[in-house]
Amino acid sequence: MPRRGASRCRWPRPPRRRPADGCRRARRPPFLSSARSLVSHDAPHRSNFIREMVAEDVATGRFGRPVTTRFPPEPNGFPHIGHVKSICLNFGLAREFGGRVHLRFDDTNPLTEDMKYVEAMKADVRWLGFEWDAELYASDYFERLYEFAELLVTKGKAYVDSQNEEQIREGRGTVTTPGTDSPFRNRSVEENLDLLRRMKAGEFPDGSHVLRAKIDMAHPNMIMRDPLLLRIRHAEHYRRGTEWCLYPLYDFAHGLSDAIEGITRSLCTLEFKDSRDIYDWLVREVGFEQNPPTQIEFARLELDYTVLSKRKLLRLVNEGHVSGWDDPRMPTIAGIRRRGVTPEALRNFADAIGVARKPARTELATFEHYVRDDLNMRVPRVMGVLDPLKVVLTNYPEGQVEELEAPSYPHDVPLEGSRLVPFSRELWIERDDFMEDPPKKFFRLAPGREVRLRYAYFITCQEVVKDESGRVIELRCTYDPATRGGDAPDGRKVQGTIHWVSAARALDAEVRLYDRLFSQPDPDDVPEGQDFTAALNPQSLVVVKGAKVEPSVASDPPGTRYQFERTGYFVSDTVDSKPGAPVFNRTVTLRDTWAKVKDR
Repeated sequence: MPRRGASRCRWPRPPRRRPADGCRRARRPPFLSSARSLVSHDAPHRSNFIREMVAEDVATGRFGRPVTTRFPPEPNGFPHIGHVKSICLNFGLAREFGGRVHLRFDDTNPLTEDMKYVEAMKADVRWLGFEWDAELYASDYFERLYEFAELLVTKGKAYVDSQNEEQIREGRGTVTTPGTDSPFRNRSVEENLDLLRRMKAGEFPDGSHVLRAKIDMAHPNMIMRDPLLLRIRHAEHYRRGTEWCLYPLYDFAHGLSDAIEGITRSLCTLEFKDSRDIYDWLVREVGFEQNPPTQIEFARLELDYTVLSKRKLLRLVNEGHVSGWDDPRMPTIAGIRRRGVTPEALRNFADAIGVARKPARTELATFEHYVRDDLNMRVPRVMGVLDPLKVVLTNYPEGQVEELEAPSYPHDVPLEGSRLVPFSRELWIERDDFMEDPPKKFFRLAPGREVRLRYAYFITCQEVVKDESGRVIELRCTYDPATRGGDAPDGRKVQGTIHWVSAARALDAEVRLYDRLFSQPDPDDVPEGQDFTAALNPQSLVVVKGAKVEPSVASDPPGTRYQFERTGYFVSDTVDSKPGAPVFNRTVTLRDTWAKVKDR
């Protein structure tokens, strides 16, 4: 049966604006008349400068080994939507060119890392649809990295510095003035080796010594001014226990781990561009001279109304601004998954924004478009009433309940299915679908007006019942039994179609209306003296108790996605939804309502 009323979203285009941070704005995609998923998992790969380099490597045999990429998260938080871009890039290149991809955890900081973050990362990568060829850990290379450290000391390329952290920082100089040599820079090889071995043996307290590369304190790249390589930390490591107290810093471990594993191209975001010099220096100095890995940088994802710093996300969790790492307002993959977004939508979004050399902010509306486009083609339609207003059909037989067949998908979705929806004398409709004194272009229910109940009958409002405060609590209407299915035999037309549920058979549900976590595009753009938490949106979660949902969803398992007709896309919560007490999370509205607000 053809469906009336638009269920597809047509989001309006907001006015163009220049972001305050100076980044260029990623262009928003045009609306597509076809609602097919924009990119399938096996669709041809969108070309970008990194892919072109890798294709040339394969054609010329540059590295003499298969394409080998790695995704190297630090296990100090849950992965977020920014990681999706890197995951799709690294796994996608390896898959396209018949190579290998390593999932390597750069776990060199025992103070912040935890096995729960490792497990979260593994689960999220698999949920996105990828599988790695090797699961590796930087902590497994601690012995090898220590050997490299001794090698550098022996070559006169590293030394033990006994200055404290503040002295080292001050000695680095500035971007316009060179640094100054440490007073310990010219220690002999023998003294450095002795101190390094005693550091490894645990003889010294934290912060008493560090191992530094011996490069150039006047180098224009400040990272090359004798960078720190190893530090003392008497802390238990989540994998190595108390076996080690001498931990490598990221710049020391990262490039050498790539070299140990035979990585071909090391794909990093732009904040690591200055680290490329130390990456190449270390790989060369320890002896990886035959086709070593090369580092390439690309622009990270910057998404409006979102923070993608794990430090800031951890604050949101620890300070109770959200319920946890999987809170559906969080930009973590776990939160996005719990909110009802599919892995296909995330992959399509990552492909659409592409891989570029220059920073660009992406509008959140772009992400939401790909979510809607994906869900539109896969989820069944049901009716749910969030703010119920009772309707009594005074001429409908008391006690009678009939089953009306309603299609589960609109005509432009190539899926079939229907469900039976109970219809009875007492119904619930949305309170917003009635106005006692409607404006000119309000076409829904009003006193004396006739509207269509979706898949059911025409009804006419005859009487409005109010409580003592004057609030409308009930509408008394009549129905036309000849209009079953939504058409009148006499050909008369109505302009309004509204959704409803049977009061006798409806499921009581809790509905959580999730919105943007922050109230402004750049959460860091706050007055002096405040931080990003000042930009939190107080309406990012509105909990609706006593919503009414049609009973066809009663036996569906948690995690089932729907479109609540005329309302939005929802998913039954995988944590809190229980039989007889369903909880639905709003994934996204049907339209970009924030664009309308901006237009006003």
